[in-house]
Amino acid sequence: MTPRVVVIGSGVVGAAVADELTERGWTDVTVLDRGALALPGGSSSHAPGLVFQANPSRTMARFAHYTVEKLSSLDVDGQWCFNRVGGLEVATLPERVAELWRRQGYLASIGVDATVVGPEECARLHPLVPAENVLAGLHIPTDGLAKAPRAVEAQARRAISRGARFLGEQRVVEVIQEGGRVTGVRTEAAAAGGRGTDTFPADHVVQCTGFWGPLTGALVGLPTPLLPMAHQYARTAPVPGLTDLGPREAQAPILRHQDRDLYFREHGERLGIGSYAHRPIPVDPANLPTHTDMPSSFDFTPADWEPAYADARALLPALGGVEIEHGFNGVFSFTADGMPLLGEHPTLSGYWVAEAVWVTHSCGVARALAEWMVDGHPSLDVHACDLNRFTEAQRSPSYVEQRASRNFVEVYDILHPLDPPAAPRPMRTSPFHLRHRELGAVFTEVGGWERPLWFAANAPAPHPEREPWAGRHWSPIAITEALATRESVALYDMTPLTRVEVAGPGACAFLDGLTSNKVDVAVGRVVYTLMLTEAGGVLSDLTVTRLGPELFQVGANGEVDVDRLRRLAPAGVSVRDVTAGTCGLGLWGPRALDVLSSVCDDDLSFGYFRARTIHVGAIPVLALRVSYVGELGWELYTSADQGLALWDTLWAAGGEHGLVAAGRHAFTSLRIEKGYRASGVDMTSEDLPLEAGLAFAVKPGEYPGATAATAEPRRRLVPLQLDPRHVVLGSEPVFAGEDCVGYVTSAAYGPSVDAFLAYAWLPVDLASPGTVVEIQYSGERRGRRLPAVVVAEPVFDPEGKRLRP
Repeated sequence: MTPRVVVIGSGVVGAAVADELTERGWTDVTVLDRGALALPGGSSSHAPGLVFQANPSRTMARFAHYTVEKLSSLDVDGQWCFNRVGGLEVATLPERVAELWRRQGYLASIGVDATVVGPEECARLHPLVPAENVLAGLHIPTDGLAKAPRAVEAQARRAISRGARFLGEQRVVEVIQEGGRVTGVRTEAAAAGGRGTDTFPADHVVQCTGFWGPLTGALVGLPTPLLPMAHQYARTAPVPGLTDLGPREAQAPILRHQDRDLYFREHGERLGIGSYAHRPIPVDPANLPTHTDMPSSFDFTPADWEPAYADARALLPALGGVEIEHGFNGVFSFTADGMPLLGEHPTLSGYWVAEAVWVTHSCGVARALAEWMVDGHPSLDVHACDLNRFTEAQRSPSYVEQRASRNFVEVYDILHPLDPPAAPRPMRTSPFHLRHRELGAVFTEVGGWERPLWFAANAPAPHPEREPWAGRHWSPIAITEALATRESVALYDMTPLTRVEVAGPGACAFLDGLTSNKVDVAVGRVVYTLMLTEAGGVLSDLTVTRLGPELFQVGANGEVDVDRLRRLAPAGVSVRDVTAGTCGLGLWGPRALDVLSSVCDDDLSFGYFRARTIHVGAIPVLALRVSYVGELGWELYTSADQGLALWDTLWAAGGEHGLVAAGRHAFTSLRIEKGYRASGVDMTSEDLPLEAGLAFAVKPGEYPGATAATAEPRRRLVPLQLDPRHVVLGSEPVFAGEDCVGYVTSAAYGPSVDAFLAYAWLPVDLASPGTVVEIQYSGERRGRRLPAVVVAEPVFDPEGKRLRP
């Protein structure tokens, strides 16, 4: 007997979830929708259906790729669900040309063929694009058009053939729960002669209600941090140069003119045009009309449209005398970071969410969620999509509206991977923030925290000149700060590192049975360990400090880790995020002992990966003898109210020893020189510990993924060394000859070895030191192949002598 599943929402996501679940043997699936099934009225009912696979997120690109593959294999009574006409993204500015090369690289790294083509080829590919109007284009032959209503029907039919049922005009008004689990849903149903109610028992409920998500989530006390937005789409009168293709609708590639926030698709002899160039138009789902079959379609706003259509005509002169026959403002969802919302309710077991998902990614998202429900975790890394990734402040309506509106404005902009988030800022600041500002800190924001990148109080170091793209949001001051750490001593703000207190009877057994390394160690020991999937993939890395027989401080990687620990903790074990009430500093460098001993009378001779409570001046501090930069020193933690005093005490003591404040760029350079991994960047749930070079953190025992974790490596994470004048930023494809064989994860200039360093995933047969490969990098011009060589790790202080006093 399979679990009973109720899916709320029969749009393109809900239908895909039902299909993917029934394909995996969960056949007792009921899909409910508030609207009529033929056209329920959500975004799927009017989606233009353009599927472009290029995306800087590997996960999102692969979601799209799976959607293309799946929909290409489906039809409804011989009618297509996906028309693989290809995609063409055109550039009218030199900056966009370089962006097209970057996008081509992203696609190469996931195995999708794409080519940057010249103006004449753009004109050959699309009958309306004059060669003289563009500089270049990115052609993706496998892109195309998804017919969303037909995709819904095709997947629904498959699910129904396996036992699922779809019911329309069933508005869910209650999610029934008992003992922290869902047990069913209650609906208000249309019935002859009036309204009635129906109850549907369930072991799992899946929320796929799109822009209605905030209202659905409210039924279970779940803030669903998405913002419904109206988006303009118009259809022209017949256009010279286009022909009526009947059911086929389109033959030219779907077209994006991102320099003017426009996209185009054929509707036979007419052209459909979508625009993001207008002002953000947030929509309150509670105020959507209920008396219409299409509540997600709003009246067209001509004033917003006029500039966009002028830009469309400038690109495509054939539109010069063509009027708009029909337009509407269609509603769909944006989130604060542009990623979907996937996962299980933090406190209500069996309640799942798949929201803020566009047609482009629908099938990929549905597969990931079905794997998560049936197998325990998706086969793709989805940590950046996790429903529980946001802090409480990041789920506030004001935060979501400001950030999501900004994402709407920037959806087609050229975004640098280091571009800092916009307002609202600052959201979270450490007790040292005032001192950072006094020292001229240049900030970014991660997880809501203000984090210094470098400090203007430090002088820039001589360095190889960087082109503008590679030098954006970077300063040679970072070299000064890194070298100061190696040569004297530096102070780093570690406050944003998530700290979790795990305590109570059974805390030790819980952590020991959850993670890959031996946590049952003596009080005062620090352990580096991993949380793994059942398939052995690295969910996260943790530092676990044993403070008492059943008291631990866990250094984690954010809200997703906190959520995982909380939901898995047994009765009697408390999991408490103490980050906001505490703060931390990293004091590292060959003179760190000189600084600390001058303000501390306690014994500081405890060894590496040990912890002890000490006093810095009058301040009680938990000192961890660990180092993420490969130098002698400590992480020093105290309560937030004493943080400023801790900084001032160490700063005063460090003056005579050359103490500097240092930021994240220096930190990244140093940890890459030492070969230290960044969870979620260098390794994810798709990677095994042995592949990631983390075999030392895997012990024999019984914990999730224990057997799979020791499987034979298929590939390896290895350091590559480049000429110091060559810069890569991460995510670039790596080539051996003409074959794309891997991709870059982390990269930084290594001042200690005067070389640029990049970590990359490569096949085992190419992972040996001395192997020469090439990294495709696109900065201000077309993609270049930069020579790189695999080197032994760590490239700095391989014997670890610097870590000892």
